[in-house]
Amino acid sequence: MRKNKIFIRLFLISVITLFLVIPVSANVYQSGENNESYMISPLSDPPSSFDLRNVAGENYVTGIRDQGGYGTCWTYGFCASLEGNLLMTGNWDAAGETGEPDLSEAHLDWWNGFNKHNNDDDPGGGGLDVHYGGDYMVSSAYQVRGEGVVREIDAPYDELPTPPERDDPSYHYYYPMDIEWFVAKSDLSNINTIKNILMEKGVIGTAFCVSSSYWQDYGDYIAHYQPPGTTDDPNHAVAIVGWDDDKVTPALDNGAWLCKNSWGDWGPEHGYFWISYNDKWCGHHPEMGAVSYQGVEYEPFDYFYYHDYHGWRDTMTDVSEAFNAFSATGEEDIVAVSFYNAEDSVTYTVKIYDQFVSGKLQDELSSKTGNIDYKGFHTIELDTTVSITAGDDFYIYVQLSNGGHPFDRTSEIPVLLGASRSRVVVKSAALPGESYYKNGSTWYDLFDYEFSDSSWNESANFCIKGLTGERISAIPDLDCEGQLRWEKVTPFTKVTGNFTVENIGEEYSELDWTITEWPEWGDWTFSPKSGINLLPDDGMITIEVSVMVPEDENKVFTGDVKVVNTNNESDFEIIDVYLKTPRSRGITFNFIIKLLDRFPILQQILSVLSII
Repeated sequence: MRKNKIFIRLFLISVITLFLVIPVSANVYQSGENNESYMISPLSDPPSSFDLRNVAGENYVTGIRDQGGYGTCWTYGFCASLEGNLLMTGNWDAAGETGEPDLSEAHLDWWNGFNKHNNDDDPGGGGLDVHYGGDYMVSSAYQVRGEGVVREIDAPYDELPTPPERDDPSYHYYYPMDIEWFVAKSDLSNINTIKNILMEKGVIGTAFCVSSSYWQDYGDYIAHYQPPGTTDDPNHAVAIVGWDDDKVTPALDNGAWLCKNSWGDWGPEHGYFWISYNDKWCGHHPEMGAVSYQGVEYEPFDYFYYHDYHGWRDTMTDVSEAFNAFSATGEEDIVAVSFYNAEDSVTYTVKIYDQFVSGKLQDELSSKTGNIDYKGFHTIELDTTVSITAGDDFYIYVQLSNGGHPFDRTSEIPVLLGASRSRVVVKSAALPGESYYKNGSTWYDLFDYEFSDSSWNESANFCIKGLTGERISAIPDLDCEGQLRWEKVTPFTKVTGNFTVENIGEEYSELDWTITEWPEWGDWTFSPKSGINLLPDDGMITIEVSVMVPEDENKVFTGDVKVVNTNNESDFEIIDVYLKTPRSRGITFNFIIKLLDRFPILQQILSVLSII
C-alpha cells in the first residue's frame, strides 16, 4: 500500500510539473525525417509523358532542319542528338558559341570515310555514294577518330554539292566522350532505360521504315507503326525527343515516341510526329534503334592515335585481352584511351606499356580499372598521363570482362539509309604489328588472323585509341546532406546515424573525398570514411556513422563533421552534430524539490490531496 502511495505521488508531481513547465520552456524540435525532402530520381521512375522541348520551361531540342532531296537523313539524326546534348550540358555556350547548337551534316556526308569521295584505307576505291546512304555506325567512326563533327558555319549544308575542306584552322570540332546503343526489347522490358537516358543525356537518334502502309494521319498528329512481322528494312533516320505512354497509334497498344524529322515544316506538328513503342525498328534495331551521344565537348584532345579507321565493324567474341601498338609522332601527353564494348555491364582494365619484347608487354606506364554500364563507345581519362616523344613506341592494352573485343575490318554496310542499293563493300586496311590479341598466354598479330571470308584477311584492327593533349578535367563539386542529432541517449551506449555525400559537379568529373574532422568527445566510426572517383551519375552515397556516447550525464555535446574534396580543400561540407544525455534519477528528485520551492502553490495542492 505504501509503495502504491509513493507511486501516485510521483505520478501526480510529474503531471503537474509538465503543465507548469512546458508552456514556458518547451523547445519544439522536428526530426530530420520530417524535414527531409523527397526526390524521385529520373533514373528510377520516368513519367508517363515527357518532352525535351519543355523541361521545366527549358528547351533541349534544336530547330527543325530540312535535308532536301538528298539521302542524308542519318546525318540529321546524328547531329540532332549531339546538338541536344550540347544544349543540355551548356557546353555549346561554354565554348563561346552563339545561338543554338548547329552542327554540319555536310562535312559528315562528304568526309565520313566510307564513300567513293574519301576512304583513307582504300583511296580511289568503292564505297557509298556521297549524299545517298549511311548509318550511326558510320557517323560514330567518323567522330571518334577526331574527323568531326564541325559547326554548320564551317561547312554549310546549302553548299552540299561542293565538298567542303576536310580540315581548316577555323573549324571548331566537337567530340562525344561516350556513345551508347540501346534496345527496348520485344516485351519493352528495357524501355525505361531509353527514357531515363533521354531525360538525363538528351536527344536520341533512331530509324524506321518510311512507307504509306505504316503511316496514319490522326488530324492533329501523324503516327507510324511497322508491325514486327514485316520484312521492310529501316530507310529513314530521325531523332527521339520525348514520349507519351497513352498516345494512340496504328499499333494495338498505346504508347509512342515523339520524333523530330528532317523534312522541314512537315505535318500537322510542323516537323514532329510519333512512332509506336512496338514499331519493328524504332527503339529496337541493334545499331539504329536508340543511339545516345553523350558528353559532347569542344576539342577536348589534340591528337588521336588509332588504326581502326572505320570503327566498330565486327566483334571477336572469344577475345578478352587486346592491345594496339603505336609510334609517337611528337612530344605530347597521352591523357585518355577510348574503345568500344559490345555488351552491357562490362569491367575494363586499361594499361599503357613502354615495351613489347619477346612476346610480352613490359614496363607499365599507366593503369586504370572501372565499370561500364552500357554497350557502346567510351572514353576513359587516365589517372596517370603518359609523356611521349617523337619516335617512341607505346602499347595500349584493354581487357574487357565480357562481350569480346570490337574491331574494324573490310565489311558490308547493312543499313544504307536513303541508298538505292541495300549493301556495299567498304574496304579497310591494316599492317603487321598494329593490333594483337591474346589466346591462352600467347599474343598473336591480328594481321595474320584467317577469317571465314578471305577478303577480310589483312584488313582488321582493334578499336583501341590513344588521345593526347593537355586535358582539363571536369570540375567536381562536393555536396553533403543530413545532420547527426541524438537526444536522451544513455551514457556508455552506441548511437548510429548517417548523412550523404554526392558529386554535383560537371559531367564526367571525378570526386575524391575524405572525412578530416569530427568532435573530440566520443569514439567515432565512419563507413566509408573516404572515397575516390565519385561521378555525378553515381548519385548520393550514404555514410553510416556510429558513436560511443561519453560517460557524462545531463550534458549537451556539440560539434562538426568536416568532409573535404581531397583535390580542392576549399571545397568542403560541414555536418552539424548534437548529442544530449539525460538527467540521472538523483538529479530528478533534486529538481522536484527545487520545483516545490519555486511553486509554493504546487505544495499546497499536493497537501490538500494528502500526497505530501
